[in-house]
Amino acid sequence: MKGIISVIGKDNVGIIAEVCTFLAKNEINILEISQHILSGYFNMTMIVDISNVDYKFSQVIEGIEQVGKNIGVEIKLQRADIFDSMHRI
Repeated sequence: MKGIISVIGKDNVGIIAEVCTFLAKNEINILEISQHILSGYFNMTMIVDISNVDYKFSQVIEGIEQVGKNIGVEIKLQRADIFDSMHRI
C-alpha cells in the first residue's frame, strides 16, 4: 500500500532527518520525494510504501503528526488510493 506524506512549515535544520528517521524506524520505504524551500518555507512531498507497517494506519498518522509537532511543521499522511480514486471520477 502506498501513502502520500506532505510536510509544510518554516524551514529549519533537521526536518528531513527527523521525518526519515521516523519512516525508517517504522519500516516505511520512500519511493519518491520532492522538496522545495520558498521564501524560507519548507515544502516536501513523499510517496511511501507502508506495506511493512505492523500496526494500524491511524497509528502511523498519529506518530508522523507528532513528529511534525515536535519539530514545528505540519505533517499529513494520506492513503495514495484516495488520490487515485479521485482521478478516476
